[in-house]
Amino acid sequence: GSVISDDSDLLSSSGKLKLVSIDDEKHADEEFARMLQAEEEALMLQHVVATEQSEQFEERLRPYVDKVLLYEDPVRQEAAQKTVPVDELEEKALVSLAKEGRFKPTKAELDHAFLLQLLFWFKQSFRWVNAPPCDLCGNTTVNQGMGAPLPSETKYGGTRVELYRCDSCSTTTRFPRYNDPLKLLETRRGRCGEWANCFTLYCRSFGYESRLILDFTDHVWTECYSRALGRWMHLDPCEAVYDKPLLYEKGWGKKLNYVIAFSNDGVRDVTKRYTRKWLEVLSRRNITTEPVVSAAVTKLTNECRRNFTSLALSVLQDRDNNESEELDRDLLSQDEDYSSVSLPGRQSGDKEWRLSRSETAPDSNDSLSTSSCPTRTCIDKHVTRVHNAIARLLSLCVENSVPRYRVSEISNIFRKMLVDVRSSSHKARRVVVNPFIMLLFPYFDELLRALSLKFEIGGYGRVEVCLAGEPVFTSLSLPVVLDALEDLINSLNKINSLDGDSLSLPLIKSNRIHSGMVVASGEELPFGIVSSDLCSVDLCVETFLYIYLICKWICLFFPFCWVYLQATSAFDGLRASKWEEPNGSKGGWILYRLKDGMACELAAYEITSANDAPERDPMDWVVEGSTDGGSNWYILDKRASQVFEDRFQCRSFEVQRQGLCCNVFRFRFLAVKDIQSTSRLQLCSINLYTRGQLSLELSDFEVID
Repeated sequence: GSVISDDSDLLSSSGKLKLVSIDDEKHADEEFARMLQAEEEALMLQHVVATEQSEQFEERLRPYVDKVLLYEDPVRQEAAQKTVPVDELEEKALVSLAKEGRFKPTKAELDHAFLLQLLFWFKQSFRWVNAPPCDLCGNTTVNQGMGAPLPSETKYGGTRVELYRCDSCSTTTRFPRYNDPLKLLETRRGRCGEWANCFTLYCRSFGYESRLILDFTDHVWTECYSRALGRWMHLDPCEAVYDKPLLYEKGWGKKLNYVIAFSNDGVRDVTKRYTRKWLEVLSRRNITTEPVVSAAVTKLTNECRRNFTSLALSVLQDRDNNESEELDRDLLSQDEDYSSVSLPGRQSGDKEWRLSRSETAPDSNDSLSTSSCPTRTCIDKHVTRVHNAIARLLSLCVENSVPRYRVSEISNIFRKMLVDVRSSSHKARRVVVNPFIMLLFPYFDELLRALSLKFEIGGYGRVEVCLAGEPVFTSLSLPVVLDALEDLINSLNKINSLDGDSLSLPLIKSNRIHSGMVVASGEELPFGIVSSDLCSVDLCVETFLYIYLICKWICLFFPFCWVYLQATSAFDGLRASKWEEPNGSKGGWILYRLKDGMACELAAYEITSANDAPERDPMDWVVEGSTDGGSNWYILDKRASQVFEDRFQCRSFEVQRQGLCCNVFRFRFLAVKDIQSTSRLQLCSINLYTRGQLSLELSDFEVID
């Protein structure tokens, strides 16, 4: 009965529209018409089977409105902030942006990157509980039902208490399901409710606009508004997955119905963000009718906003309208997550529990991967600078007849000094060192420059190592240098003497090709940090903290553990990353394109095996080059039946075909070590070396005295 004159009229009437007829003479889209008809039928069915009225549905939602208001408490926010290693996460955020070439990010970009590092850190620091270990002896327990809560438990919202009996000593262990995130900051354990509850508090405590997301089919997660993306972003702390809203429908196989978002400024029905099968979802939304859902959400939102200023209300209304348009638009889009991206089944919780909930992927997929790998620029000039500096160090040692064992000793001394530097605050690195180390300055001068570090002599002859440039340059290069020096020390220990004949691969890694463009047949996407096996095992507090401290110690040397599995990881100079091709065991490729129309002759290359799973090591491959950007290919080198005896083993290969200057190189991996046991191909790194010397232009990465 309303006249639709513009978009605002259509938006206000959208819940009242009904399909009456379609004029075939106007060639209406039949598929769209069928969709509209099916939606109309589903809405009509709701009126028949709906069981709840407006008041009942509203009462389902109201407790969560009260819960999210706890996140606004300054006491809780301050308590949350105190538990976070802010300096460490800021450094990781800066490095993650630098790896994308953003050395001077905007505040929005930096906030976005910090949020992701907060997510990864939370995954490490919180633990999943299937059945809690025995409080007395730490052994496994069996569920014995529910118990009455104690006053100390109800104080923090622990009105539901699970009881478990120890298999060994028969002691009863209580597992209160706390709802107050302040208590969860202390216990740091639970299931998805506790994880999302505590993580959302962390997000709010660092100023992110955040929502607690309730899935009526029994899951909870978080959304944050990313100013870098200009929209709300999905974050699941249990899985350490971000911006993959189709994870549950496609990866877990969930049959969604209602997905509701709660924040301090209102309630939103965001179900459409998490599905591309809206008609199927609509047929399952039979608790109540759509007008009732809309009315309940609107009423609760108005209550949340009743004290807001008119300006704030206007901003929120514009954002709400934009989000509504985005959700409707996404429903009709051909999302890549339904084609090229493989979404994993659920990882949190033990396998038996996940199977009982039918939340494992049909093909037992446990990774987030894509067969549509974008072309990316390698930010790896610093890697080449590091290797050139080490080559200079070795050349000086040969010129001055420094014995092999002595070079190994001084390299180890210098590396230990850098470990101390690495453990200091990234913003103002400053470490007091033994004055003796100044005697080594001529040998390590270029390596210090590559790290944007310098020596300073203070009062009373005190010698310090400190920053000589932007902190991010040091943060980016330090892990590379630590790995390179460890490799150098190991290589020196394997040779009898250091002389002019030693100054070649694998000891000398000069003329490394860098700053090219990389694309591959497939790759893993950033997805968590710690293996889900650790977070799905019930451990006593002492054991968990022990493992956590070990992980923290490891992260001192490998600060970005297992986040980077993309194709560019093959060229980043780090042991703590790798390229993994999820379907590459019987064939995969990675292509490297030189920058700015450059061309060079490939003289040699190195391949380093990854950290684990030797069955995924490449065994047979072909190296090809192209002189015309990839239109025509020439075989440069071919290898078969190659074996990597150790993890992180670096093997060097001289290119068989000489004299051909190429602007693109391609590795075609034909088979892995054990095709029968894996579908995956992985390697830690690839280094390409040319005969001519590549220039390293002066930039703000380089410190000029």
